[in-house]
Amino acid sequence: MGARAVTERARALNAPARAASDRARALRREAAGPLGRRHPALIALAVATLVFLVAPLAVVIPISFSAAKYLTFPPPGWSLQWYERYFGSREWMSATGRSFEVAVLTTLAATAVGTAAALALRRPFRGRSLIRLIVLAPLVVPVIIMAIAIYGLYAQLKMVGTLHGLVLAHTVLALPFVVVIVSATLQGLDETLELAAQNLGANRWQTFRLVTLPLIRPGVVSAALLAFITSFDEVVVAIFVSGTGAATLPKQMWDGIRTEIDPTVAAVSTLLIGVTTLALGLLAVVRRRASEGS
Repeated sequence: MGARAVTERARALNAPARAASDRARALRREAAGPLGRRHPALIALAVATLVFLVAPLAVVIPISFSAAKYLTFPPPGWSLQWYERYFGSREWMSATGRSFEVAVLTTLAATAVGTAAALALRRPFRGRSLIRLIVLAPLVVPVIIMAIAIYGLYAQLKMVGTLHGLVLAHTVLALPFVVVIVSATLQGLDETLELAAQNLGANRWQTFRLVTLPLIRPGVVSAALLAFITSFDEVVVAIFVSGTGAATLPKQMWDGIRTEIDPTVAAVSTLLIGVTTLALGLLAVVRRRASEGS
């Protein structure tokens, strides 16, 4: 018997033991949880990164409750005066209402157009790759370049400072997120259900409304929430496009930082953090229910 045959026979004899060892190792990793399956150095790096990202909140939130007249940290005392000033200011309330209005309109437009685009792009046709590239371009093009380009176009069309101009610009920015999320949801859709509905006499609109939409509703809702966050927190395009008469809340905060030094901006920032956290929490709930339902 040659050396190669002996080696192969030894491997065959050791195969059950090796398989049992691998299985035991896999069970230990599963019992350890997600953190137990990671190297301690990676865990430490992740914790340090999280602390670095969250650390500014430990400054902004206390300052919003400061009793001082200026931006000072740590606060010499505690007060709700800056929240009272925010809710009692006509400029801040007008900017807040405008931000919600723009975000809601952007969400409706981006969700409708993005869902339709995702449905169209899942079918093969000539030029699909080019259209997908154009739709997803705002994800890779720097926002400042997009803002300058939109401002140049709006200046010629006299759309600077208009509500519909700001909604259109934010829709362009939010559209790629909707397309990506809905397209990912459509990947798990069984197309035979749509074909069965059409064979039973349903037209395309009825098939979409009664079959496709209920199946992809979690993805559509997630995309809508992300579009809302994208529009509500956007500031670069708003600086160029909103003008002086249609300032959004982030634009008003930008102007406040440049012209004022009181902690009202910190109070607004804290409220924005709360709104964003609430939206992200709703997004997590929708995804969890979708995963449990599937």
